[in-house]
Amino acid sequence: MKPNLGRLTFGLALAATVLAGAALPAPAQQSTPPATPAPALPDAPVATEVFPNGPTVVMDTSMGRITCQFFQKQAPNAVANFIGLAEGTKDWTDPATSKVVHHKRYFDETTFHRVIPEFMIQGGDPTGTGRGNPGYVFDDEFDPNLNFDVPGRLAMANSGPNTNASQFFVTEAPADSLNQHYTIFGQCDDSSVAVVKTIARVERDGNDKPLTPVILQKVTIVREGEKIPPPPAPPAQPQP
Repeated sequence: MKPNLGRLTFGLALAATVLAGAALPAPAQQSTPPATPAPALPDAPVATEVFPNGPTVVMDTSMGRITCQFFQKQAPNAVANFIGLAEGTKDWTDPATSKVVHHKRYFDETTFHRVIPEFMIQGGDPTGTGRGNPGYVFDDEFDPNLNFDVPGRLAMANSGPNTNASQFFVTEAPADSLNQHYTIFGQCDDSSVAVVKTIARVERDGNDKPLTPVILQKVTIVREGEKIPPPPAPPAQPQP
């Protein structure tokens, strides 16, 4: 499940044309009929800005905290799926045993198995191979006003249309080539984007897999009225 890696091409074109002319005189003794007003044109459609709504997800990783608020109205199925897997309320099939798993948190202690600087980090696969899934797929959810035009988009990875499962990615920069191809279901804050950039720049192999695993230690869902949990304590330093 890999997001489209097409490079973005930015272009800027500027043209200016100046037309000048003299009005022709009206024929003698001929009145000019009043000009008929042009019919009013309909207003051009204006893009509607979409704001995060719904619960917040806190992802504590071995390299820092990533906090994102969901787009629950725009991607209700993706949000419900992520929450159910994160909290262990949704059943899934263990890819190692092919057995259905009940009441087990899916994302905790998994890894970010694919990281690309200036693009994104990808996780959500317990096998750490990029091929793992929970044993089912669900359809895409696209909103024409919600695109990869800002950093920090939280989105579903897929292997083609309507193949969302458990793998997700977080962008560190705008990526127009992904627009309307991957379901966006959350927006991460600026400090989280900084963590994403740090993770994306770890040493990695030819498949963009970190040589030293970056662990998604715990995923916490914070609903309206609840407090963001304190960051985990740093690991104890060995005594000299």
